[in-house]
Amino acid sequence: MQPGEVQGTWWSWAAGAPSGRNPVEDTTGEFCAAGQPAGLWLLAGTFGGAVSRRCEVPAGRTIVAPVVNQRGSEQECAEFMRSAAGSITLDGKNVPLKRWSPTPITIVGVAGNPASDEGVVQAYGCGLWGVIPPLAAGQHKLAIRGSSGDFRTAADYKLTVSG
Repeated sequence: MQPGEVQGTWWSWAAGAPSGRNPVEDTTGEFCAAGQPAGLWLLAGTFGGAVSRRCEVPAGRTIVAPVVNQRGSEQECAEFMRSAAGSITLDGKNVPLKRWSPTPITIVGVAGNPASDEGVVQAYGCGLWGVIPPLAAGQHKLAIRGSSGDFRTAADYKLTVSG
């Protein structure tokens, strides 16, 4: 799993649904399963602020979640990463984070999405990311906390992994 591929997949997922049905804007987890790619299970923070979501995750999926992330020019990403900080905890234990510096990505966005422009977009992606191996069946709690500059995000997930 290369950083550019993972980030392009995540941003295309985030840009793959319009406002009102978007997983990043989702306040309950209702849209958690929408547009999930094969082999991975993507989770989202917020566009700012805090949220609590419930999400059913199929067994055997690697979970990928940004703590805080950005897409834009190489310079915008570099500036963003200077103050990027945060954490993911899973069932009360810290998840090691990957710090991905500016990497070229391709984003495919639908009309009316809140995450990117419509169509195919070439950009740089960067951020702090958690990559979590498939979880055991049952209930899990995952907490995402991230910041960069004045931006803050927090997402609490109650995950149910099917068995």
